[in-house]
Amino acid sequence: MATLGDLGVGAALNILSAFLFFVVFAILRLQPFNDRVYFPKWYFKGLRESPTHSGAFVRKFVNLDFRSYIRFLNWMPAALKMPEPELIDHAGLDSAVYLRIYLIGLKIFVPIAFLAWAVLVPVNWTNNTLDLAKLANVTSSDIDKLSISNVPDKSQRFWSHIVMAYIFTFWTCYVLLKEYETVAKMRLHFLATEQRRPDQFTVLVRNVPPDADESTSELVEHFFLVNHPDHYLTHQVVYNANKLAKLVKKKKKMQNWLVYYRNKVSRSKNSTRPLMKTGFLGLWGNKVDAIEYYETEIEKLSNDIAEEKERVANDSKSIMPAAFVSFKTRWGAAVCAQTQQSRDPTIWLTEWAPEPRDVYWPNLAIPYVSLSVKRLIMGVAFFFLTFFFMIPIAFVQSFASLEGIEKAAPFLKPIGFIKSVVAGFLPGIALKLFLIFLPTILMIMAKFEGFTSKSSLERRAASRYYLFTFVNVFLGSIVIGTAFEQLNSFIHQSATEIPKTIGVAIPMKATFFMTYIMVDGWAGIAAEILMLKPLIIFHLKNFFLVKTDKDREEAMDPGSIGFNTGEPRIQLYFLLGLVYATVTPALLPFIIIFFGLAYVVFRHQIINVYNQEYESAAAFWPDVHGRVVSALIISQLLLFGLLSTKKAALSTPFLIALPVLTIWFYRYCKGRFEPAFVTYPLQEAMMKDTLERAKEPNLNLKGYLQSAYVHPVFRDCDDDEDNESIDKGENESVIVPTKRHSRRNTPVPSRMTGGSSPSLPDVVEDYAQP
Repeated sequence: MATLGDLGVGAALNILSAFLFFVVFAILRLQPFNDRVYFPKWYFKGLRESPTHSGAFVRKFVNLDFRSYIRFLNWMPAALKMPEPELIDHAGLDSAVYLRIYLIGLKIFVPIAFLAWAVLVPVNWTNNTLDLAKLANVTSSDIDKLSISNVPDKSQRFWSHIVMAYIFTFWTCYVLLKEYETVAKMRLHFLATEQRRPDQFTVLVRNVPPDADESTSELVEHFFLVNHPDHYLTHQVVYNANKLAKLVKKKKKMQNWLVYYRNKVSRSKNSTRPLMKTGFLGLWGNKVDAIEYYETEIEKLSNDIAEEKERVANDSKSIMPAAFVSFKTRWGAAVCAQTQQSRDPTIWLTEWAPEPRDVYWPNLAIPYVSLSVKRLIMGVAFFFLTFFFMIPIAFVQSFASLEGIEKAAPFLKPIGFIKSVVAGFLPGIALKLFLIFLPTILMIMAKFEGFTSKSSLERRAASRYYLFTFVNVFLGSIVIGTAFEQLNSFIHQSATEIPKTIGVAIPMKATFFMTYIMVDGWAGIAAEILMLKPLIIFHLKNFFLVKTDKDREEAMDPGSIGFNTGEPRIQLYFLLGLVYATVTPALLPFIIIFFGLAYVVFRHQIINVYNQEYESAAAFWPDVHGRVVSALIISQLLLFGLLSTKKAALSTPFLIALPVLTIWFYRYCKGRFEPAFVTYPLQEAMMKDTLERAKEPNLNLKGYLQSAYVHPVFRDCDDDEDNESIDKGENESVIVPTKRHSRRNTPVPSRMTGGSSPSLPDVVEDYAQP
C-alpha cells in the first residue's frame, strides 16, 4: 500500500516526466525535419508545405530562432482557440464529440470534488477507526484517514455519505441528460447540413436467398424492382476478392521498388545498373539486375491479377449473398434500411450501408450464417482471456501491497526510497505495460466476429476493452490487492472476520489507482503529444524505406484517434471517480487533472495530427452514455455493500432507490434520444431530398452512385484494364431479368422470356408502349 510519502514520490516522478515530455515536444515540433510528424493533418488537406529556410544548410533541419523556444507552451492556448463549429468542419463530428467526453468528466467531477472535500473529507478525517484497526493488524496509511474506512461501524455519520450519493447521482444524471440532448441535436444538424455522400442513398443487404434460376445480381435487382419500384436505382453485388486484394497489394509494393530504382539510376552520375539479392530482405540469394527483376515480377503479378479478376467475375462462388443497393432518394433508402423486407425475417436483411471509407471489405466475404458461430467462439475466448489476465494483475498488486507482505514476511522489507519508487510508481507502469497488447488482441477478435465496418469494429473492441478493464483492472485490483495488503490479518483471524476486513480495505485501494492515474493519466497523456513512436517510425521509414512521394505520405500518416483504446480508458476514469467520490474523495483531484490535461492534448492532436478514417456522425454516443450510467450504478451498489459491512442497518436501505432511479433514467434517455443515433427520420430525409432537387434538378445520381461501392481492389488494378466483366451485374434497364417459370409477383415483363404477368395487365401495357 502506498503511503503519503510514496504518493509524493510517485507524483514528483510523473509530474517531472510530464514536464520533460512537454519540453521535448516543444523543441521537436519546431524543427523543420519533424514538421510532417507533428502537423500531418494540414499536409493531407493541402494547406501546409515543408518549411524552407534560406541561408545556412543547417536551417533546413534545425530551427535557429531561439525566441520560438521561449514560448514552448503556446500550443495549449492555440489548441483551445478553434471554435467547435470550425472544429467540426475541420476534423468531423466524430472527433468533436469525442472531445466532449473529456468535458463531461470536468462538468461532473469538478462540482463533485468541491462538495466531497467540503463535506465528506472532514467527516472521514475526524475519526480514529484506522488507528484502532492497526492494533488488529489491518494495514493502512495516513491518506486512508480521508476515506470512509475511518468512520466507525454503526455511525450516524454515514447519513452524510448517503445524502452525497444522492446529490452526486442527480448531478451526474443531469449532466448526462443535457449532453445527450446536445449531441443528438448536433448529429441531426450534421446529417441535415453535410454534403452528399453515397451512404445516404445506399443500404447493405445481407442473407440474399439462393435461387436456382437467377444469379445473385439478377435476384437482387428483381426483388427491389418489385418491392421498391419507385425508388430503386442500382446495386453492386459483393465479391469475395480477398485473394485479389493480396495480389494487388503485392504488386503496388513492387511498383514502388521499381520507381525507387529507376529514380536512383536517373539521379546517379554513372550508368551503373542497381543490383539486388533475391533472398529474404535482400540479405542473400542470387544477385540480379533490380530493375529487370521487378519488371519481370510485376508482369507476372499482372497476369495473375488478370486471371484472378476473371475468376472472381465468372465464378458464382466468388459472389456473396449480399449487395449494396442504392436508391433514388434518401427517403427511399431510409424506408428500406429501417423496415423488414420479407415475410421470413432471416432473409433479405437490410441495414444502412457504411460510408465507403468505413467499409471493412474482408468481412463482407464472410457468410452471414457463420457470424453467430464466430461470435460465440470469440465470446468464450474473451472469457478465458479475461480470466487468465488475473495472473499479471496479481503480480502488479504484489508491488502495490508491500506493507501487507512485509508484515507477513518482515525479511522482505526494502530500504526507504526504493520502497517509495516501487509502491508509488512501479505498479502503475507495470499495469500499463501489461495492457499494451490488449487493444490489438481485441481488434483481431472483433474482425474475426465479422463486423462489416471499421466503426463497428472499433465500437465492439471498445466494449470488450471496457468490460476487461472493469473485471481485471478494477475488480481484480481490489480483490487481489486487498488480499495482499491484509495478508497478515487474513492469516491470523477467523474466516468470519475476513469480509469485514475486505470492507475496510476496499476504500484503501484508492492509493493504487492514484498511482495508476498518475502514470497513465498524467505522464501517459503528456507522452501522447510527444508521439515518440510515430516520430521514430517516420524517420526510420524516411531513411530506409521511403522511395516515392506516396511512400512519404504513408510514412507520416498517424492514423485515427483510436476510439477502441481511448474511449474505454476514459470510461475507467469515470468508473474510478464515481466509485470513490463518496468512498475516498482524495482520488478526485487526480481524476480532474487527467480530464483537463487530456482535453487540451487531444484537442491539439485532433486539430493537427489525427486523420479520421471515417465519419459515423457520433454514432458511438449511446455506448458512451450507457457506460457512464453503468459506472454510476456500480458505484451505488459498491457503496451499498460497503455500508452493509459497516453495520449501518438504519441508513443503508435508503440507497436501494438509487439504482432503481438510475435505471429508469437510462431507459428514459434510451427512448428519448437513442433513435436519433439508430434511425434516420423520414421527415429529415424528405426535407434534404426536396432541397437537393430544388438546387440540382439535373443531378445524375446514378452516375454518382454507380461505382461508389465497387470493391477498392478493382480500382487499384491497372487503369487500362476493362472493368466491365466485374460490373456486368449492374443493369441499366428497369426491366426485371428473370428465368423463373412462375412470375406471379413480377410487375413488369421479363427480358428473358418476353412474357408478362397476367395479374398486372395495366403495368404490362404501360411497358409495352413505345
